[in-house]
Amino acid sequence: MRHWPLFDLRLITPRLELRLPSPEDLDELAERALEGVHPPDYMPFTVPWTLVPREELPGEVVRFHLSVMGRWRREHWSCNFAVVHEGRVVGIQEMTAKEFAVTREVRTGSWLGRAHQGRGIGTEMRAAVLHLAFSGLGALTATSGAAVDNHASLGVSRKLGYRPDGLQVHAVQGKRAVEQRVRLAREDFRCPVPVEIHGLGPCLPHFGAGPPRRPAR
Repeated sequence: MRHWPLFDLRLITPRLELRLPSPEDLDELAERALEGVHPPDYMPFTVPWTLVPREELPGEVVRFHLSVMGRWRREHWSCNFAVVHEGRVVGIQEMTAKEFAVTREVRTGSWLGRAHQGRGIGTEMRAAVLHLAFSGLGALTATSGAAVDNHASLGVSRKLGYRPDGLQVHAVQGKRAVEQRVRLAREDFRCPVPVEIHGLGPCLPHFGAGPPRRPAR
């Protein structure tokens, strides 16, 4: 798309393709949400979006991601990649930043359909966006976070080199929820999988980034 090159941005790993979602991808994503993202007795998100009534959930998923793209500004963007595995959209890998040109810091978040969890996909998709952040955009730091009892998410963070960065307390469904914040410096990141970045050049102004940087080693 000539005036919105982000639709041509692709991250390719040995098993995955990450891309901004098309309308067809959003339909598939809504199906993954309906199939389930977490056990019914456990809420891993500080915003409990999965509790929307089942008949309303698909529309909410589609509208949310369309609104994220519509609000994109170089000063405050959220890049929500559809994660494609074996031809199916299996989840979302998010990367966000505010005033990236100054801060050179991104934050990541993600979710996977339950049927696709426990297979290393979460590690591979986060590694892909970290490679984009550090090697493609020139980020200096990346942050993330997860509930202190979300051992799977925190395990991915440890595997990729993040370090603890303090705790944050939220109110979720009327209960106290404690989040473990984590932070990763560019020099500490060792990408565990090869990642190809396609179509980045025309997108750089939209990220508030300069020319591509040399790959982090």
